[in-house]
Amino acid sequence: MKTEFHNDTIAGLSTALGTAAIAIVRLSGPEAILIADTLFRAQSKKDLVYEKTHTIHYGRIFCNQDIVDEVLVLLMRAPRTYTREDIVEIHCHGGVAPARAIVNLCLEKGARLAAPGEFTKRAFLHGRIDLSQAE
Repeated sequence: MKTEFHNDTIAGLSTALGTAAIAIVRLSGPEAILIADTLFRAQSKKDLVYEKTHTIHYGRIFCNQDIVDEVLVLLMRAPRTYTREDIVEIHCHGGVAPARAIVNLCLEKGARLAAPGEFTKRAFLHGRIDLSQAE
């Protein structure tokens, strides 16, 4: 079940903001892979848009020519994802600064900040999980 609500791409933290070893920034929607590809430079020099689904890539997130963080990027193509949309997870160093910087870069590139619970809401609306699982 698709609605016009799902025509955008959302970004947000999948982990709690704070002190931790790793923070995860998640993108979901039709532009998720393209947005991540504009920020990420893989050590392999390959573009994310050409990579296979359900793969992990090592590299760096950049803002212009400045390195923001060294990351792992998980690429998952629809429909075999939690939301049944394209999903990219960026696993960066923990703490507030790297995660916030990466979320902000995603927003600058066209994603919208995910509302609390919106990834789960999309999973429910796409029939990926039922109401009891969403609760």
